[in-house]
Amino acid sequence: MPYYRSVGEIPPKRHTQYRTPSGGLYYEELMGEEGFSSDSALLYHRGIPSAVVDAQPWELPDQALTENRPLLPRHLRLHELFPGAEGKRADAVTGRRLVLGNADVRISYVVAGEASPLYRNAVGDECVYVEAGTATVETVFGVLAARQGDYVLLPRSTTHRWVPTGDEPLRLYVIEANSHIAPPSRYLSRYGQFLEHAPYCERDLHGPTEPFLVEGEDVEVLVKHRGARGITGTRYVLPTHPFDVVGWDGCLYPYTFNVADFEPITGRVHQPPPVHQVFEGTNFVICNFVPRKVDYHPLAVPVPYYHSNVDSDEVMFYCGGDYEARKGSGIGQGSISLHPGGHTHGPQPGAVERALGAEFFDELAVMVDTFRPLELGEGAFASEDPDYAWTWARR
Repeated sequence: MPYYRSVGEIPPKRHTQYRTPSGGLYYEELMGEEGFSSDSALLYHRGIPSAVVDAQPWELPDQALTENRPLLPRHLRLHELFPGAEGKRADAVTGRRLVLGNADVRISYVVAGEASPLYRNAVGDECVYVEAGTATVETVFGVLAARQGDYVLLPRSTTHRWVPTGDEPLRLYVIEANSHIAPPSRYLSRYGQFLEHAPYCERDLHGPTEPFLVEGEDVEVLVKHRGARGITGTRYVLPTHPFDVVGWDGCLYPYTFNVADFEPITGRVHQPPPVHQVFEGTNFVICNFVPRKVDYHPLAVPVPYYHSNVDSDEVMFYCGGDYEARKGSGIGQGSISLHPGGHTHGPQPGAVERALGAEFFDELAVMVDTFRPLELGEGAFASEDPDYAWTWARR
């Protein structure tokens, strides 16, 4: 996170005695990144945050990945993964279906109608895009209100749970890293402030504003963590509820950022994908394509040129509007396209001609570019359009 926040009551000096109204001590927890040499937060608990009374294995949803071979572009219809009432019975943690992944990042999709268990991802940060619906995200730092178009950024090992609100199904596009996720470094000063050329700033980031205190005993928390054979899980039972933090401060905490607050960067001719970048992690970036005025050179070609990103796989999640370059491909709301490195891709046949003279594109998409090949999860095989790879050859 690029700036400091303080929430609740904290003592004037860190690592000093901080007493409860009855005279006991609050317990400090320093939650820090990179061996406490990067961003951190200092939390003050009523109970001992290390205490557990039981631990059992937690069997994760299917995490198997299969090589994209033969090498093909793929079209995945994510809305098919939760037909009918299935999403009403799922929750935002245990209901996730793995779509794509590699050693750096995993992409899942879920439609949730139930409150999730308490959950902690100890593998990496999570960036969850809210395609539809609303939710309350309860965290050890406090509460976040999540709505359509929000990115919800959850730092590694943040204990939290998702509680859907409202009548509309909660549709979540989940990007899980094996690293931290942050604003692109080129948007920040050397001290961490957003620079003037950045497409968003601190005012657009919304973190918890007050503590969220919950009483309870023998509370279960699901923990996803690293194991000898990859990612695994543990089910802890804690003697008291983990939401017992009376105050905290620092530069590490969960927050939301709404895609409508991203200010698109445009030009006289077509701008390359890095102008759409919103976050970055180790060996991957996240971009968003938002409604915008398009290229205004008199001879401009507004849709992308055919391109071969030789160092990465490109994943596009289509979550709003009408994506001009993909007309005629079968792609629609809730679709994913996977265009792997080694395959030249671009607009569908006829899209270039149809776009000439356009002044505005009403489209919304979240893109993930990975710098290692992506493999296919069970959610990909369950939602694939088998005809997509051949659509450029049709006239």
